[in-house]
Order: sequence, then C-alpha cells, then structure tokens
Amino acid sequence: MAGSFYVSSPAQAQDSYLGTVELSGYNFCRRGTVEANGALLLISQNQALFSLFGTIYGGDGRTTFAMPDLRGRVPFHRGTNQGGATYQIGSRSGTETNTLTVNQMPSHSHTAGLSVNALESNTNQPARSYPAVGPAGTNTYYRGQKPPYFLAADAFTIFPTGGNQSVNNMQPYLTMNYCVVTQGIFPSRN
Repeated sequence: MAGSFYVSSPAQAQDSYLGTVELSGYNFCRRGTVEANGALLLISQNQALFSLFGTIYGGDGRTTFAMPDLRGRVPFHRGTNQGGATYQIGSRSGTETNTLTVNQMPSHSHTAGLSVNALESNTNQPARSYPAVGPAGTNTYYRGQKPPYFLAADAFTIFPTGGNQSVNNMQPYLTMNYCVVTQGIFPSRN
C-alpha cells in the first residue's frame, strides 16, 4: 500500500504525560485535558495530577489546586538568568501596561534662543521707551517705537515632561489555546 498510512487506534490524552501543557490551534481542549486558565480542580478527583502540581499555581491544598493560568502570559523556563535573577516555577510577574513617571525618564534638556537686532538709537530715559541691550550696570532703553523683536512675558512656557499615561507593554502576540493534560502517563522523575 504505497502512500497510505493507517493508525490502529486514535491518539488519546492517555498517550501524553500527566501535567504536560499542550498548545493547540483549535478553540477547545481535547478529552483528558483542561484549559490552562487558572481553574481550580478537586484534589479528590485528580490526585495524581495534584501530586505533581501541589499548590504551585494556587488552590487551598486541602480540597482544591489550580491549573496554570496562561491567559495574557508568556511561559518561560525556571532557573537563574545571566543577570542573576531567579525565577521559581509558578511565579508570575509583568504587566500588560506600564506607566513611566518623570523620575523614570532619562534626563534631557532643550535650548531656546532669541535673536534681537539692537536699534541704533539708545537712551537712558525710560519714558515711552522699551528695554534694550546695553553695557552691564546701565539702564538702557529703545527710544520711540518698540523693536521688531519683542519677547513678551508669556512667550515661552516650560511644561513638565511626561504625563504619567499608561503605555502598552505587550509584545506582538498570536492567541492560541493552552491545555493541561489531566489524564495520561505519570511521568518518572529521572
């Protein structure tokens, strides 16, 4: 029979190891699995799985224990990273949004300039005149009409940086279905 393939029995959840988290592209969990959505299961009905999970993911440990909750989360391996941070199995961290305060933003500055052309006719008489550039310690004013460049008191406004608004902190994602095997082969420890 060239080109044909025959399976004597359909694949079952029992062919998977108990406690395995499976990823699927369909919108349901197959028989013998439950969604990895933090649901509480009864210990009395899932003793073998409870012996593997305990209360790592939640539950009271007397009558219930929880499944991992992978909704809006990215799983990664337990252990210590190169920076020295240690991640225990079942620990959760991170946020979907992040609010930066002014103290968290890098410091920076801006310059502002104003070019003023001095008039040829200056006076030290302030009546009907405008402040002008002059030698230090003198009262110098423009006589007659005001100069073509005039800096009003409200010409520049300095605002605080930021605004403490939340920004999206999520990486690009594709939503799929994570399921936990609740009926299967008990895994050996070695």
